[in-house]
Amino acid sequence: MKNSLSDQLLTLPQYLIPQHLLSRLVLKLTRLQWGTVTHWMIRRFINFYGIDMNIAQSSEVRDYASFNLFFTRALKSTARPFSETEILSPVDAKISQIGQIESGSLLQAKGRHFQLTELLGGQTKIASLFKQGLFCTLYLSPKDYHRIHMPMTGRLTDMVYVPGRLFSVNQRTSRVVPNLFARNERVICLFETAFGPMALILVGAIFVGCIETVWAGTIAPNRSSQIQHWHYPEKTAPFLQRGEEMGRFNMGSTVIMLLDANYLTWLSHLKTQNKVLMGEGMAQYLPDKKYFKNKK
Repeated sequence: MKNSLSDQLLTLPQYLIPQHLLSRLVLKLTRLQWGTVTHWMIRRFINFYGIDMNIAQSSEVRDYASFNLFFTRALKSTARPFSETEILSPVDAKISQIGQIESGSLLQAKGRHFQLTELLGGQTKIASLFKQGLFCTLYLSPKDYHRIHMPMTGRLTDMVYVPGRLFSVNQRTSRVVPNLFARNERVICLFETAFGPMALILVGAIFVGCIETVWAGTIAPNRSSQIQHWHYPEKTAPFLQRGEEMGRFNMGSTVIMLLDANYLTWLSHLKTQNKVLMGEGMAQYLPDKKYFKNKK
């Protein structure tokens, strides 16, 4: 009870602050080029979080003109080798929750659930693809690599922007704020793959200045108060290879991955609070269910 009351009190200011205004301010500040001041801030950040710059494509702080360029830094091609397992982790992250969607409900935290249809912004056609599917909530901390990659090869069929709040997505807030991931601003990316449908939901959060995809550029921040839905015809749809970059966060947040449980299963060793790196194995196909795998 004490922990619950403490969590609620520490989370209360998030209901009161101008979330979007502050996040847009951070967006602008992190793109300023202040020379020595910027490099001092980056060094302090590296030391505070213990970031290994040896795996960065550019390990020299002076090569980053703005804090955002450092935050979204690329890694060396050898830094994240790909597992031989069929489905890869799209990000460096901690697993907040992992399991199977039950009757259209996903676990947010102990004692808290949220609905798949609400997470997907009321897109019932997309929700029907995953009603009994697999889900994994991946939390990116400030120290993590913030580019998002394809867990498997796929063709983009739909992208949906859902406006919303910008609560923090850390563990404390997940325990306290109802329907957290279905309330925050988010971008839903639906892919057709050889293992059935796959969705990557990029969830915004406080101070997440920007969500980008490689095919559409900046999606959030977005001043629209309405849900926006883009459908991509097969002939012109982006086609991305396994492990290819598909987007990025311009500060830390969360990715929710949805998979088809008829053809895939999570690797048995993956548990809540496990740390995973982009390119590590996440799921494998069920050997007696090969329709999609063999589909041309």
